[in-house]
This record gives sequence, structure tokens and C-alpha cells, in this order.
Amino acid sequence: MSALIITAELGPQDFAWLDTQRRAYFPPERNQLSAHLTMFHALPPTSEAEVRRELGRLAANPAPRALVAGLMNLGRGVAYRIASDDLTRIRNELAECFRGLLTAQDAQGWRPHVTIMNKAEPAAAKALLRKLESTFAPRPLAVRGLGLHRYLGGPWEPLGSWSFRGR
Repeated sequence: MSALIITAELGPQDFAWLDTQRRAYFPPERNQLSAHLTMFHALPPTSEAEVRRELGRLAANPAPRALVAGLMNLGRGVAYRIASDDLTRIRNELAECFRGLLTAQDAQGWRPHVTIMNKAEPAAAKALLRKLESTFAPRPLAVRGLGLHRYLGGPWEPLGSWSFRGR
């Protein structure tokens, strides 16, 4: 069984905007996923029932406020930096719940972002970063829910989505 991935599910318009950019800028032969905001990269598959329960419980809350706050240089790629105290609180709560099960990557600090280019030549990434920075303005980001996926060695298998429903 493969690792579990938790994402923040984006609102439809923001997803479309970010996914269009990902399809435009990500090297096509390496782009196996749609635009996504990963919260955890690799929880053990044995935790699936507990993960589902926690995501369902957290989805009872109001949708978190989030902002596309800037751009990030990934060296061989570019991402939009996401700022959200609400999402950070949700992630911290999940991290505490799954303490002892987290990989080193998931246990370290979280830098929320949506990657639109990766595994590209550094010069191409720098050029895209300069291009996007020239017109960038912060904007709200709609987060509609939490998603659970199974890693399949590249692509992901969707396992469930929990929409925020609180007031």
C-alpha cells in the first residue's frame, strides 16, 4: 500500500487559474498532477481510517481564509506562496494528531504553496519568476475543503474530499 497525501482543496475558480498556469509552465512530460496545495506528503496507509475521521471532523469548521501572498523560487521551479493562519492551525492540529507517524518532510515546518513549474532548467524558472513578479498582486484564495489521496508513484488516486461546512 502507498502513502497517503492530504491536501487543501481549492475553490473552482482558483483551481482553474492555478491549474491553467501549471499546464502552461510545468514540463509536460513531468506533469502528472493538477494544481494542488499539499498539507501532508506521506502518512502511512495504515492510518487511513483515522485520517478520514479527522478530516471529517475538521470539515465541520468554516472554510479557512487564505491569500495568494507571493511567489517562491524553487530553484528549478516556481510556486505561489499561500498565507493562511486558518490553514496553518488545521495543519498543526493534524500534525499533533499524527505525531509519531510523520515523515521528516512532514514533521518539519510547513511552507504552503502551489507549484506551477518544477523540474525545469534553472534559467527557465528564473525567467518565469521574473515574468510573474512583474504583474503579481496578492489575491484571496478560496479553500473549499480537505482532500485525501493515495500516492501511486507519480499520479495520485483520489480517496475522498471533505467540504468545509461551518458558518
